[in-house]
Order: sequence, then C-alpha cells, then structure tokens
Amino acid sequence: MVPQIKKVFYPLFAALLLIGGLLPASGQSAFASSSASTTSANSAGSAPIDAVLVLDASNSMAKSDPQKIGNEAMRLFIDMLPVQGDRVGIVSYTDVVQREKALLDIQSQSDKEELKTFIGQLGRGAYTDTAVGVTEAVNMLQRSTEAGREPLIVLLADGNTQLNTKKSKTLEQSQQELSDSVQKAKEAGIPVYTIGLNADGKLNQAELEKVSTDTGGKSFVTNSAEDLPSILSEIFASHQQLNVVPLDSLTGNGDFQDVKISVPNANVLEANVSITSKQKVELKLKDPSGAEVAIPSDSVTRSSSKTYSLLKMIKPQEGDWTLSVKGATQDQIDINLVFNYDLELATDPLSKSSYGKGDKVDVSAYLTSGGDKLDSPELYATMKATLVVQDTETKTESALPMTLKDTQFSGSYELPEAHKYTLLVRAEADSFYRESPPIQIDAAAGTVAGGAGTEKAFPWMPVILSVLGLILLAVIAFFVMKYLKKANKGFVGQMVIEIRDENTGERSYPQYKKLNTYKGRFNMHQLLQLAPELKDTENIVLTPGSEDRIILRSSAEGVPIEKSGRVVDTSKGLELKSGDRITIPMAQAGKTIMVEYLV
Repeated sequence: MVPQIKKVFYPLFAALLLIGGLLPASGQSAFASSSASTTSANSAGSAPIDAVLVLDASNSMAKSDPQKIGNEAMRLFIDMLPVQGDRVGIVSYTDVVQREKALLDIQSQSDKEELKTFIGQLGRGAYTDTAVGVTEAVNMLQRSTEAGREPLIVLLADGNTQLNTKKSKTLEQSQQELSDSVQKAKEAGIPVYTIGLNADGKLNQAELEKVSTDTGGKSFVTNSAEDLPSILSEIFASHQQLNVVPLDSLTGNGDFQDVKISVPNANVLEANVSITSKQKVELKLKDPSGAEVAIPSDSVTRSSSKTYSLLKMIKPQEGDWTLSVKGATQDQIDINLVFNYDLELATDPLSKSSYGKGDKVDVSAYLTSGGDKLDSPELYATMKATLVVQDTETKTESALPMTLKDTQFSGSYELPEAHKYTLLVRAEADSFYRESPPIQIDAAAGTVAGGAGTEKAFPWMPVILSVLGLILLAVIAFFVMKYLKKANKGFVGQMVIEIRDENTGERSYPQYKKLNTYKGRFNMHQLLQLAPELKDTENIVLTPGSEDRIILRSSAEGVPIEKSGRVVDTSKGLELKSGDRITIPMAQAGKTIMVEYLV
C-alpha cells in the first residue's frame, strides 16, 4: 500500500473497528514485542518466508572470508528452502549497494539455480558500510511486503565499517543510519540473523550481536565452512519453530556407512539432511520398507557444493529410513537433520469472558494440521507442554508444566494481582516446537483478548456504532481502493537484458528479470542490479499499462531511448508491448543496454 495512504487509512480503519468493539484496544503482547521470531513463528509450517541475504563484498573480506564462506552460506540457505513458495532477494554491498537481486518467487529448482548463479557472479570492492546493506535489505522487504509472508534478513559480514574519506558521509552518520534501519526492522517484525566471518580475527562481534538482539534474531560466528550447515540449520529452524537434530558423525573409510533417519510422523512436509565434508561423498537412500530410492527423484532432491551436500526428502513416509554415506578415508563427515512440519498449536476458548485477582485461568491446547485438530496420540506422547505466563506490569514470568490427556494439553494459573497478563502455550518435541497465539488478560479491567476468543453477551451498542462506522469506511474505502488499483497495479512478464561494452565489443549473457515482484513502478537502475556506472538509469521509470503493457518515461539527461534504430520521445510515455525492444546508449559509461519485454 502506498505510504501516504497507509498513514491515513490504517489508523482510520483501526479507529472504526475500535468503535465497534471489533479490535482490542491493547497493543501487541509482551511476548510478541520481545522477539520478532515469536511473532512470525505463530504461523510456522504454513506461512512462506521472504528472506533477503546480505553480503559484505568489501576488499577486507578477502582476509576475513578468504574461502568465500559467505557465498557458500547463501547457497546452502537457498537449498534448504522448499522447492516452491518462498521468496529470496540478495544484496551485495561495500559503501554502496554493489549488486542487488529483487525478491524472486521460488517456483522450481531452476529458480534456486538462478539465485545461486547470481551469487557466483558477485565481486568485491573498496570500503565498507554495514548500514548500506542492512538499510537496502529492510527497504527491499518493505517495498515488496505481502500479507501472510514471514520476513527475515541474513547478514554475512565482519561487522567493520571503513568509509571513503573522499565522501562526505561520517562514521556517526553511518551508525545513525544503521540504528534507524534496525529500528525499522524491529517495528516491522523483521529479525536479522548475523553470521560473523572471522578468518583474520578482526570481527566486530559486538556490532553484529546488537543488530541481531535488537531485531529478535540470532548471532553466529565462524571461520570455517564446516560450521555452515549447523548455523544455517539453526537459523532456518529458529524462524520456523523447528529443532536441529544432529545425527551420528562419520569418519570416511572408503566404504558405505549407514545412518538412521527416523521420520516421526505423517505430518513431516520435508526432511532436510545436510552432509558436510571436505571431500565429495556418495549417497544412497532406502525407505522404511528397505527399498532403494533414487537420488534425485520426484520425492528426493540433492544439492551439492564444494563443502556440503543437501538431501531434501519431500513428504517422506513415516518410519526409519537408511542413509548410506561413502566418504574418503579419514574425511570427517558431519550430518544434521531439520524437519519441516504442517502443524500449528491452538487453544480452546477460555471458560469465562472476565477474570480478576485470585481467579483461576484454565487453558487447554492442541495441535492442528491444515486447520483441523490433529488426532495422533502417538505424536502427542513424545511432546511436553508448558503454560508460560508473563505479568506485563512487573515483567515477571512463570512457566507451569501442563498435563496431557489423549490429544489435549491442560494447565491452570491463578492470577495473583489485579495486573495485565499474557499467556501462551509452548509444546515441544525432539525435532520441533510450537507456540500458541498469546492471550491477554487484564485482571483490573476484567477483559480478555487474543487466543481463540471467548463467548460474550451480544454487544448491541457496539454493533450499531460499527454499522455507522462501516458505512463511513465503505465510502472512504471506495475512493482509496480506486486510487490503489491505479497506484499499486502489478507487472507481468519479464525483461531480457544484455549489456554491450563499447570499448571491447563484448556482450553479457542475457539476463531474464521477472517483473511480478514490482508494484506500482520501478526504475531501470533497479532492474540492472543497481550497477554504479549505470546510475543515470534510475531516471528511466516504468509503470504498468493496460493489456499487459508497460509505460516507460525517461528524464535521464544525455541518455537517449532508441527503438527500431531511432531516438523516441518518452516524455508522454513510451508504450511497450510483448516483443518490443529498446536500446539505451550510455556514452559516459561506455555501455549500451539492450532490453526486450516479453509476456
């Protein structure tokens, strides 16, 4: 939604709902504000993620990351994601954004390969400004935000800032920019996970830890690619309410050695098995019946690099699988397992609509799959549940064990004071955990909000006020949506881009840029991955037209737009339909950009 409209529309919408009693007047729960990952985890197992991978590409990284562990980490993270549904963007920075790839909607393995190819093309440059990378990542997520998606940032850096003294930006300004961007990420519920790369021992660990802590993420340190599977597994698991399951390590002996993979139940969507070794390994896989499963196949994929192999088992059958691993003699082979589940944790409505000091609150919880209550006693039997209560006024927290009967967890808490409380249930098994939506109880005012809701007397007066408010809202919404339909219209198709170097005559490989991630408008500079030498193209703006066409307008001085060999006037908008080609000579940069629009 357009920012100016947000400022007016959202507060008005909330106010009208408050008038009608349809929203609680209280803010976020204390638990939600304490950790961005808690907020996102309530929909784990069903909500796709929007991840931006941010890499420090300064020359200093040649010492702090000589093996390009950061690049390997990004590849592994992409491999761990499901084959479809998530979106990933990439930002490479020095003291400016070096290269950028907008959020790509992953729909196939080829989309993952496109991202990994882009990572392999990243170079390095002078100077470092961590604020630049974090700021662009936050902006990227906010530009492309969509309801029902969970955002996160993974920052790979040494945490040090080295500015160009010939530029006017000061260290204090850089620190303020970083602080502002971290605050924006916190407010938007975007956790930042940092991986400190420390091969030369000059890591600014405090800087990276603060970024993670302030946004509800986690901070890690490594100087070895061998640590990556466990680190990336933990990041992936933390965001999705999963636990990393370490399997037996092996020492290669030139023969196949067996490792058991126990799939605990039928609700496992994926099993990600990461195998780290310094030399290549051979893998074989057998299902619980003992039948060999082809790698790759429709149900198993394998991704490999110079430091890891990732085996992804899709909707694996419940039971004990056998992974056979053949490694080189004396090669240390570490194996980690992360399951992805289609499970949520829900609570029953409370028995009362009002609670005061001394009242006992009875809470019951259960797992759901696909929105339906899960009836699998064997799964519950492996779990433990805790009722977590926080007094939001004193900030004290209590954790009470819950009892299990069949497929229901039950627990109680007596309210000791006339304070505000937040209650949630946390249920944990070996390979995953789930937290229920929080319930807020105001023991002074006698109100309940959140959770599964409670039964109340029918609120006639709020309904009357709601009707009046909704009539007004409908009138406002009509004009707002009319504006948004025009301002926030999306794009279709893709741009095929080639760049010719006029000094050498060399042409780049065609780059295919999908346009469906852009809303309302974007500029050519964004499409060109923000290449510094092509900065003038930021004044070439594209907006969606009718019938799947694009309107191009340019205010870039000294940069003509050519079509069919002739310079065209774009001041009133140049319409591009599928198959149209334009050429943009960049004389100052010694480059010529060739663009074709395809639907």
